[in-house]
Amino acid sequence: MRMDLLAKDYLERAHNRVIDATSALARGAYPEVVRYSQECVELSLKAVLRIVGIEYPKVHDVGDILEFHSDRFPEWFKTHILELKRISMDLSQKRGISLYGIERLGKPPSEIFGEKDAKKALNEAKYVYETCYRFFKDFYNLKSCSLERDEREIK
Repeated sequence: MRMDLLAKDYLERAHNRVIDATSALARGAYPEVVRYSQECVELSLKAVLRIVGIEYPKVHDVGDILEFHSDRFPEWFKTHILELKRISMDLSQKRGISLYGIERLGKPPSEIFGEKDAKKALNEAKYVYETCYRFFKDFYNLKSCSLERDEREIK
């Protein structure tokens, strides 16, 4: 498969996760916001790794891989890598908890994640998505692409 098509698909799905997370926030479904935000981050980072030809293991947190291969990215993107890595690690650790809670303690996700957690996760997911989307456009010298049609929904 062509890496540009795969990366574009990942970014489209990441964009959809931001829309889903925004909707979940409006409904007060805070654990879902965290979950969708994590999925957005994972898809966004995997998209940029695909673009530069990096094969990654099937894990949810690829921040270390991104940092290890930072030499493949332009300077402007490198300045974001540590923050992208931090966000990826943080949200990947919350992935299972946002879905199942802490079962051994009998704590459901809704008792663990509140509005503040949800807003933080969504803002971080938007940052990751926007940074990766910018890299996608720059790498392929695109002025615009179909991902922009719904860009206003995530601002």
